[in-house]
Amino acid sequence: MAEQNQAKFDTIFRAMSYAAVFCGFLSLWISGTFGILGTALFVAVMLTAWFIEGTRWQINERLGTLLIVAAMPVFFVLWRIRFFSFVSTETELPGLLARLILSLTAIKLLQRKSDRDWIFLYVMAFFEVLLAAGLSISALYLVSFISFVFVMVCTIVLFEMRKTDRTISENPLVRHDAKGASRIGTFSMRRLPFASVVLIMGIVMIAAPMFFLLPRVGGAGIGGGQGGVATSSGFSDTVRLGGIGRIQENDEVVMRVRLDEGDPPSGGIRWRGIALDVFDNQAWRRSKAAFREVREKGERDVIQVDSLTDREDLSLQTFYLEPLDAPVLFVLPRAVGIQGNFPVLFKDAHDGLSFQRSGERISYKVLSDTRQTPTDVLRGDREPYRLEERNYLQLPRDLDGRIAVLAAQLVAGADNRYDAAAMIESHLRSEFGYTLEQKAGGSQPLADFLFNIREGHCEYFATAMAIMLRTQGIATRVVNGFQQGEYNETADIYVVRQREAHSWVEVYFPGADSWVAFDPTPSAGRSETGPTGGFTAKIGKYLEALEMIWIQYFVAFDNQEQRTLFTSIRRGVSDYNAKASSWISEVQDAVAAWWSEVRGDSGTAASLIATIYGIAAVAGAALLIFLFVRLYRKIVKLKVWGKLLNRLYGKRGGSAVEFYERFLGIFAENGVVREPFQTPMEFAHVVGIPEAVKITERYNRVRFGEQQLSPAETEEVERWLDAISETSKNRSLVSES
Repeated sequence: MAEQNQAKFDTIFRAMSYAAVFCGFLSLWISGTFGILGTALFVAVMLTAWFIEGTRWQINERLGTLLIVAAMPVFFVLWRIRFFSFVSTETELPGLLARLILSLTAIKLLQRKSDRDWIFLYVMAFFEVLLAAGLSISALYLVSFISFVFVMVCTIVLFEMRKTDRTISENPLVRHDAKGASRIGTFSMRRLPFASVVLIMGIVMIAAPMFFLLPRVGGAGIGGGQGGVATSSGFSDTVRLGGIGRIQENDEVVMRVRLDEGDPPSGGIRWRGIALDVFDNQAWRRSKAAFREVREKGERDVIQVDSLTDREDLSLQTFYLEPLDAPVLFVLPRAVGIQGNFPVLFKDAHDGLSFQRSGERISYKVLSDTRQTPTDVLRGDREPYRLEERNYLQLPRDLDGRIAVLAAQLVAGADNRYDAAAMIESHLRSEFGYTLEQKAGGSQPLADFLFNIREGHCEYFATAMAIMLRTQGIATRVVNGFQQGEYNETADIYVVRQREAHSWVEVYFPGADSWVAFDPTPSAGRSETGPTGGFTAKIGKYLEALEMIWIQYFVAFDNQEQRTLFTSIRRGVSDYNAKASSWISEVQDAVAAWWSEVRGDSGTAASLIATIYGIAAVAGAALLIFLFVRLYRKIVKLKVWGKLLNRLYGKRGGSAVEFYERFLGIFAENGVVREPFQTPMEFAHVVGIPEAVKITERYNRVRFGEQQLSPAETEEVERWLDAISETSKNRSLVSES
């Protein structure tokens, strides 16, 4: 029996150890570090190691050590000859380290393992989880992390039990039980998860306050220092025609945005990035590259980047931005304040915002003035442009003359700037086609688009409108940013991907001192995504909502979020104190009014009624207290909680010892004590009570036969114990008389 228990324990220990190793690998797999081939190889190694465990096919310790020592130079050589391929140079080091760790783990799995080797595997699994934290922000990583912590705690508990049992077994001075088996024979898997959960809860109770209270010394987000999403082709000082089109071919997530307060602008949501004003027939560039530093922080650490003209049309947005390769801050126009971990911001002459890029995921809040200038005001704006706006009227020297002729024809019926812009916008939307293919080309790609190809992507439409309006003396600039993205109503966020990259036009109206957005791209190229249906789509949105919670409260939980949390807690405590004070005041007023009536201030009849109410209230309170005490005593007498806990968590050996100790205690109270030389069954026959023999039989079956009592048998044992208690009391009374 002892050998069977030991074999069972060893199997459980080995299974949990392999599970801990697999959880470490799973964390890296979720981050996308390995492809199908790498995953298949490691899983195959784990299965092979499991089946050859304890056989002669395992690698001996000397060969295993040799392979581990040789792994470092081998990986160095493979890295130098570019054997491994990586997405970017920033992910090269963590990717190489992940492969090295898994290779060392695979060697140890195939080796004969001592305690030291198992510890090595546990440490490698921990490093894998730690490394994965810097490679993924997916909520699935949280699932793998929780699984790893639970499995690892269970494994460490088993490891210590195994080590202690072996120490006891090898010590001749340690006394074993009657069967010669060590305490590990009474091990039960039912206790292990419960003990592990208690340990984890204790760790969480200590760690959670530290997480929310300790200051962040780096940027917000796990995974800082990675290369980031490649968007520089559309968000730099110079953007060639076609740059945005290349971004739109990618499906990576760029940012997630939540509208916290206010309504979106009536013209639709566009996340503004960078504005460009000079065109040379091939590319757009920014003429005034110099930036103005903005660093003064006001109330709630908000950096004011523009003047506030109207407090009624304000919108507050929270951005969770992936680590981009461009320092652009995206906003909902017109941004007036930024709140985030920015010591300084930079604002250019075209209202573009940027920061000192650190290659980390960042979160920030934007307060925008979404007020729209009325259309009639724009139509009546006939103010001349000043010298400062001349760069917004710039045209290439060798611009195709047909473009100006076409523009003049399209705006022939317009007598103001707004109608002229609306006419060209409508013409481009209705008469041209949308495609991501780079069809227009040559030395005059814009003319090729307008007069030959007649289809293109958003950059060509925005460029066409901006240049045609300039030929008519209307100031314009091209803006690169993103469309609203896919709205997830479950998480209440907009998920913006690279495919939502977009270009549009801003037209300047000097009288209103306002830049007004126009979007000439056909509907096929404009994101107008509404709520999607279907079971799969709903599941995806719930997963996205879970991931958003993970990002918001863990990945992007920086100093600013800490302050927001403390502010919310302080406000909640203040509200609670106010409500409690108000309630206490109401009670005091009610008691004072009642006492006034009891004294007779309102007459004898009112005094009598108030006195009766007081007596009834006291009697009711006394009755409730009496019933509560009676119910409590009833529950304690039933011992229902003890029985429930015993059924849920009582182990086999434990239940046997518990009811048999109660059995011995009943006789001990009446002066009958089991002698050390008596076996349990000998003692049962000596006391001469039939129920004693039955209980002892159950005890032997559970204690030494490793069998569990059924619920019916447990109730039967309880009845026998009650019967023995009554019989023992009667015998004691008879002997005393």
